[in-house]
Amino acid sequence: MVVYYQIAGRKVGSHHLAMGVLGSLFGGVYLATRGGGAKKEATPPIQASSKDEETFIQYVFPAP
Repeated sequence: MVVYYQIAGRKVGSHHLAMGVLGSLFGGVYLATRGGGAKKEATPPIQASSKDEETFIQYVFPAP
């Protein structure tokens, strides 16, 4: 048993409206609760006297 509603000049079944409402609800909840990306910790700037020294420091102490 389907009830049809007239929306924007077209007949839309009640089952389509229900699927649209549930899809929007669950999609919104998913988007709202999925969380952000991992936060990177701020590292202090490297104060090297030359480019070679900076490269060596980055090689010995890689960024997490």
